[in-house]
Amino acid sequence: MRLRVILFLMKIVGRLTLVLCVTLALWAGNAHALDKEILNSVVRIKPDWSLAARGRDATGKPRDPQGSGIAVMSGGYIATNVHVIGDATDIDVMTEDGRVLKAAIIGRDKMTDIALIKVDADLPILETAPTPGLAEAVCAIGNQFGLGLSVTCGVVSAVGRSGMGFNPVEDFIQTDAAVNPGGSGGALVDMSGRLVGMVAAIFTKSSDADIGVNFATSVPLLMRVVNDLKAHGHVVRGVAGFKAGPLPPSMAHAGGGAMVESVVVDGPAFVAGLEAGDVITHIDGAAVSSMPVLEAMMFKKRPGETMTLDTIRGEERRRLTIKLGGA
Repeated sequence: MRLRVILFLMKIVGRLTLVLCVTLALWAGNAHALDKEILNSVVRIKPDWSLAARGRDATGKPRDPQGSGIAVMSGGYIATNVHVIGDATDIDVMTEDGRVLKAAIIGRDKMTDIALIKVDADLPILETAPTPGLAEAVCAIGNQFGLGLSVTCGVVSAVGRSGMGFNPVEDFIQTDAAVNPGGSGGALVDMSGRLVGMVAAIFTKSSDADIGVNFATSVPLLMRVVNDLKAHGHVVRGVAGFKAGPLPPSMAHAGGGAMVESVVVDGPAFVAGLEAGDVITHIDGAAVSSMPVLEAMMFKKRPGETMTLDTIRGEERRRLTIKLGGA
């Protein structure tokens, strides 16, 4: 019996070693791309916070707040987190090649904790990639602890995370790549050096120490917000004309969903045939597992776009299409 256990463990260790070796080999093959593309596209951000906002460290000295940012559009546009820049009006951006640039704030969206700033320089833009799959290798690049840019690697632990409690609207990629204070606003990239998310949050109970549960805002949500911030200075949301809430306990089931609580008369949802009491199970074919998921899906929609809802009314399953209103 003991021999069989030992042989089984040896087999498992062998498989894990093989996976690790393959992963390291693949990353080694992309090291040049990481060096040339990513490090020049990720910047360090130093906002000029007030002394009251900075707080003090364990020695009593004022904290030196720093974070990270990603060049997301030509013309010097850089995405970062709202919590990185705070209420600062004076922001320094430091590039990997040693430049220190003054940044102008284009807009902040507190619903998603995404901000857009601009510098008078043209930084290289990373290619974006589709949402990665579970266990795919990724690396986080950022200004961790304000020490300068560093690279930490891990895997994708989960996708489509929402309801984590950081922001009202969330669409996170979860990773075990180490992230520490200062890394917020940095890039999460795949093995080809393509951008898959913007590092946003560390899940920890009582300290800022990394415990392997970290979150990056997905590229679709990131670009949805920064494009609007560039064009309007704020996010323009599509109006569906209904309010929904979580399913009551008596109706909760493994598939999840959200219940329509009210519908605006003559609004887009009303015209499409949605009624109070309907249960929304899918939007555009994607499962609505909870209210936070529904909110994230709808947030990505712009005025004039359509969305297809799969609903349940009593015993009847229905599908309807809503054309969103708004500015």
